[in-house]
Amino acid sequence: MAVTSRAVVDPHAFLEVQTRWRLIESVFWAATLLPFFLLPSYLALASQIAITALFALSLDLILGYAGIVSLGHAAYFGLGAYTGGILSTYGWGDPLLGLVAGAAAAGLLGYATSFIIARFRHLALIMITLGLGLLVHEVANKASWLTGGSDGLQGVQIGLLLGTFRFDLYGYTAYAYSLTVLFVVFLFVRRLVNSPFGLALRGIRENPTRMPAIGAPSAAHIRKVYTIAAMIAGIAGALLTQTTSTVSLGVVEFQRSADVLVMLILGGAGRLYGGLVGAIIFMVARDQVSGINPQLWYFWIGLLLVIVVMFLPNGLLGGLARLPSAWRNRVS
Repeated sequence: MAVTSRAVVDPHAFLEVQTRWRLIESVFWAATLLPFFLLPSYLALASQIAITALFALSLDLILGYAGIVSLGHAAYFGLGAYTGGILSTYGWGDPLLGLVAGAAAAGLLGYATSFIIARFRHLALIMITLGLGLLVHEVANKASWLTGGSDGLQGVQIGLLLGTFRFDLYGYTAYAYSLTVLFVVFLFVRRLVNSPFGLALRGIRENPTRMPAIGAPSAAHIRKVYTIAAMIAGIAGALLTQTTSTVSLGVVEFQRSADVLVMLILGGAGRLYGGLVGAIIFMVARDQVSGINPQLWYFWIGLLLVIVVMFLPNGLLGGLARLPSAWRNRVS
C-alpha cells in the first residue's frame, strides 16, 4: 500500500520568516525621506500621500486580510477628522491628543457597527457598509451646529507639535509628523498580520464557516480587526485635520471610500505594502493629470484601473511577486 507524505508547515517558523525585516523594505522607507532633500516644494503633497497611505492601510487590514469589503470606510476617517477638529475649536488643539481622540471616537463607532458587519458577507456586506457611510455623511451634514455642514468646520486651531514644532506653510513639520505616524502604525499592523491572529484572519477570509472548528471564532475576530481598522482610519482623519487645519464634508463622502478602494486594487490588497504603493500611484497620478486637465483626470485613473485589473488582477505588487516564478518557468 502506497503511503503519501505531506509536508507540514510549522506556523511559528512561518511567522518568524514573515516578521524578518527585508532589504527592500528598508529601501522603501529610506526612500520616503527623499522629499525632504530632493522635492521640498512637494512636501505638502507628500504629507497627503502619507495620510492617504495610512487610510489605505486600515482598509487593507479588513479587506486584504479578513475579506471584509467596505464601501463606507470614510465614515471612520471622517469621524476622526471631525473629532480632532472639534476639539481644537474648544481649545484642545494638541496634535497628539487629537490623534488619540480621533482613534477613540472612530474605534467606538467601529466596535458598535462591527456586530452588524460580522453577521454578513459579500453583496449584503457591501450594501450595509455603503449605507453606514451614507448615514454618517448625512448626520455630519445635518449637524451643522457642530460640524459646520456644507460650509466646513470653522475655527480649527492646531497647537504646536510636542509643544515645539509649528505646522509651517512649506510642509516640513506636516510631512515629518505624518510619516512618523504612518511608520509607527505600519509597524503595529505588520506585527499584527504576521501573528497567529493574522493567520486566523487569512483563514476567515478563505473559509469563515470552517475556522470556528479549529478554535478561531470568526465573528469575534472580525469584530476585533474591524475595530482596529476603524481606529487607524480615525488616526488618518485626525492627521488630515491637523496638517491642513480644515475639515469639510469631503472627509465622509462616498468618493473617499471609493478612492481608497481603487488604491488597494492598484497596489494589491492583502500585501501590506499594497495600500502604500497604491496611494503613491493614485495621488501622484491625480496631481499630475489634474494639472493637465482638471475635468478629465478621472478618465485616466479609470483607464489605469482597467489595465491593472485586466493584466495584474492582484495589483502591481502581485504582478511583481509573480515575476521570479514566471522567469524560472520560462528558463526551465
